[in-house]
Amino acid sequence: QVQLVESGGGLVQAGGSLRLSCTASGSIRSISRINDMGWYRQAPGKQRESVAVITSGGSTNYADSVESRFTISSDNAQNTVYLQMNSLKPEDTGVYSCYVILVNVYWGQGTQVTVSS
Repeated sequence: QVQLVESGGGLVQAGGSLRLSCTASGSIRSISRINDMGWYRQAPGKQRESVAVITSGGSTNYADSVESRFTISSDNAQNTVYLQMNSLKPEDTGVYSCYVILVNVYWGQGTQVTVSS
């Protein structure tokens, strides 16, 4: 089993920044087999969308809507993935959830990000 704990959400004005963190814990055997880690978000009344993903090899991919504003990174020694969000817009508002992929997909509990105009 793998557990994910997120932090860093909150309320910010448009143009501001937030940094989300997600730390994975569990059996050593499970952690060592993590493949991809990433973030999804769900805005009110909208479908959940993939925001960013980072592979175990360090490759990254972003949604078009956040490209050049968000940066995903990881600290493999700490089993933590980060999402640095700059130049935030009201449309970035939503619940952000991290995930890790081993054989199964594990999810965090979600953290609220609210961007005011």
